[in-house]
Amino acid sequence: MVEVDQLAHFYGKGKLRKQILHEVSLHLDESQIVLLSGPSGCGKTTLLTLIGGLRSVQSGSLTVLGQQLKGASGSKLQSLRKHIGFIFQAHNLLTFLTARQNVRMSLELHDDWLKTGADARVDEILEMVGLGDHKHQYPDQLSGGQKQRVAIARALAANPRLILADEPTAALDKQSGREVVDLLKRLCHEQGATVLMVTHDPRILDVADRILQMEDGKILP
Repeated sequence: MVEVDQLAHFYGKGKLRKQILHEVSLHLDESQIVLLSGPSGCGKTTLLTLIGGLRSVQSGSLTVLGQQLKGASGSKLQSLRKHIGFIFQAHNLLTFLTARQNVRMSLELHDDWLKTGADARVDEILEMVGLGDHKHQYPDQLSGGQKQRVAIARALAANPRLILADEPTAALDKQSGREVVDLLKRLCHEQGATVLMVTHDPRILDVADRILQMEDGKILP
């Protein structure tokens, strides 16, 4: 699914140039839940955004879903992102759209889903996350846990092969956080997706097939 080899990344220029990632190497297999843990500022989110094609690779090798991202064009990165589901700490729902409309937006870039029944898929995935009765409600009518469930439904709607999650439980209480992670694990195993999740939350470590520790821009052995 993902092969990272000697990946390095820098921010800034000249005297302000700072290395964030130091020769990171790792691989992710199919149908795994992998947690990436480590202190704030150690490079976890930078690594996640590089794997997701949200930043350009500067140094090293990064292959995602069979595509080499070093030197990849903007259009190639955009095409790759169609096959990746993103979940962030802030659910990033559009407040003027209902839960159903927010999820449907994720299918707008997929012609195959638009041709074969996007609305039916949206209703199906909202039922799977337990929000079938809330699909016509707006984000401000939902709890924090329910909003994150909508975000999970949006990320999984197009059956992506890879899910990237950045602190998805950070803003949730213990029960809601647990429910969200258990739901994500179940749905991803059902759909055969791989999950890479950045987290500081010790309450959810048991859901992982693998746990990677990161410190000072490096993956610890």
